[in-house]
Amino acid sequence: MDAETRYEAVRSRDARFDGEFFFAVETTGIYCRPSCPAVTPKRQNVRYYTTAAAAQSSGFRACRRCRPDAVPGSAEWNVRADVVGRAMRLIGDGVVDREGVAGLAVRLGYSARQVQRQLTAEVGAGPVALARAQRAHTARVLLQTTGLPITEIAFAAGFASVRQFNDTIRAVYASTPSELRAAAAPRGGTAARRTVTPTAGIPLRLAHRGPYQSTAVFDLLAHEAVPGVEDIDGTPGRRTYRRTLRLPYGTGIVAVDERSRGWLDARLHLTDLRDLTTAVQRLRRLFDLDADPYAVDERLGADPRLAPLVAARPGLRSPGAADPDELAVRALVGRAEAERLVRRYGKALDAPSGTLTHVFPEPAVLAEAEPDGPLGALTTALADGTLRLDAGAERDEAQEALLALPGLDGATAAEIRTRALGDPDVVPPGVDVPDAWRPWRSYAVQHLRAAGELE
Repeated sequence: MDAETRYEAVRSRDARFDGEFFFAVETTGIYCRPSCPAVTPKRQNVRYYTTAAAAQSSGFRACRRCRPDAVPGSAEWNVRADVVGRAMRLIGDGVVDREGVAGLAVRLGYSARQVQRQLTAEVGAGPVALARAQRAHTARVLLQTTGLPITEIAFAAGFASVRQFNDTIRAVYASTPSELRAAAAPRGGTAARRTVTPTAGIPLRLAHRGPYQSTAVFDLLAHEAVPGVEDIDGTPGRRTYRRTLRLPYGTGIVAVDERSRGWLDARLHLTDLRDLTTAVQRLRRLFDLDADPYAVDERLGADPRLAPLVAARPGLRSPGAADPDELAVRALVGRAEAERLVRRYGKALDAPSGTLTHVFPEPAVLAEAEPDGPLGALTTALADGTLRLDAGAERDEAQEALLALPGLDGATAAEIRTRALGDPDVVPPGVDVPDAWRPWRSYAVQHLRAAGELE
């Protein structure tokens, strides 16, 4: 997009571009999302940024009206398989907070200097600045939705010190943490809000861009649900999906409502609040919330075969996975066998929640317990790192490693690449899909399945 196109998006307050770019106003020192309802600034005063972190690094603070830090992520990072796309997905998963820039570089197979250089050139900010912006957003969510002490929030959001936390919040939001918390207090005081604690769960709004066909996503999740790890209840249109999560610092339980209002309502229970950022990003991948339905529907809707399907289901998504390793095992063994593995080897929750009693077993546990056959080969490869399916995995290398495993066929590898690796352009073996549908062939397959043309 050139500057003229971007300014027209800002002038028309076009929400289709929220998260795709940000604009900052030199005369006010504020940056916004394109759909911000404020008065449109003069063209000569506007600067454009690929990421919120880039705007913050240039000295701009977040707009209090449009909350640009809360927009959906750019769909570009899901499409791109290069080092920048992989780095952005890993940073979103919290790798920099847990392992530092050095750990990020090791996962990408580049030096820290190369990663810094490429990210700065492409998105206007390095890994530290990108992680800092993400920590600030996490802190704002905790400040405004829980009654936790501010000191606890600082470390839960990933900051190394309270001073660093305070300085970042002032720089990003032009407010102190206390002021940011007070600004979100309901009318009549703060008592009502401060009863919302991690014990009751953290309420979240998982924003998405454009139309969202939640029915199709929840139908798939209901069909696949493994007892003990997942459940779904309610009537179509008003269902709630619940599942357990295995996270870097602990475990979690999430409930997500089907009804879409520009976002999906969710409530997240965590044993360790440091997992908040990672949990949110994994839910966004599971529900494919960072997709660009306008771009997908425009490309696929131009094809005579798909045009009526796209018109019937605008915004159809290609669901991902909350846990890539779990998805790979389930894709290989099927639902019934996955249920057996959960009962026998799954980690029991300290505090079960209704029908949710276990976290899906880790690959290392399965590799030791059942080392033979295709399941043993897959879990061993996942456990020893021969096969990587994390957010920064190189997709072609992962597929080659999958196809080299005994008993794992092309259809299963395609499902894992689509769901676990979030590749938007995958075609199962034997399905006739033209190249004109690139780079959204995974979405085209979803349309064909929804229409009953594929199993």
